[in-house]
Amino acid sequence: MNDMSLSGKRYWLVGAGDGLGRALAHCMSRAGVEVVVSSRGEDKLKELVEELPGKASYQTVDISDDDSVKAAAEAVGEIDGLVLLAGVYWPFSAREWNAEQAVAMADVNFTGFMRVLGQVVPAFVKKDAGHIVITSSLTGFRGLPGSIGYTASKAATMSLAECMYADLRGTGVRVQVANPGFIKTQLTDKNDFNMPFIMEPEAAAREMFELMLTDSFKKSFPTFFSLLFRGSQFLPDWIYYRIFS
Repeated sequence: MNDMSLSGKRYWLVGAGDGLGRALAHCMSRAGVEVVVSSRGEDKLKELVEELPGKASYQTVDISDDDSVKAAAEAVGEIDGLVLLAGVYWPFSAREWNAEQAVAMADVNFTGFMRVLGQVVPAFVKKDAGHIVITSSLTGFRGLPGSIGYTASKAATMSLAECMYADLRGTGVRVQVANPGFIKTQLTDKNDFNMPFIMEPEAAAREMFELMLTDSFKKSFPTFFSLLFRGSQFLPDWIYYRIFS
């Protein structure tokens, strides 16, 4: 595991208006990284850029819109790294299916990542250099009750990162995936259940940044909580669904 300095590099953070993305922008900026922060809301981005200690700029983007993503990627220009953090979340069960919210979660949390990667990966491959960090979730390891849309989209982003890593390992393009547990944000505020080991965004951002400084592919955190999700993959269905329902 090598320590890698990111100081002086230029990174595009997509989904940096709030929560984990905002905290990571601060973390990276303090470490000497030039950050370009993106989300849909311009006011929050302006405010963030003013707060950051290092060189920073912003670019609005709606990752559920092809034209918006193409225009944003063009405006951002040449980058050394991309961190995908955008996400939307509404908790509901298949018994109370919400078609609009389900499609929005798929379209932002997974297809939105695909849109951005489509504008960035070819350039990284061509120059044989670049760093891609995908945010998935501990929920992506196995299906959970009451999380239609979100858990499926996170499983998709985890698989996306694994496929990209399989293709790009051994090249100059580095791919990583971070799988956080519960983080205290406006998204988890929607939950009406107990959230074990819930992290502050700043603590989760430090975990992500530590991953980015290594050549490890995957990091699931908090560590103890992640063992539950990773271990659940090996349980027979009849035991798993009895416990997790």
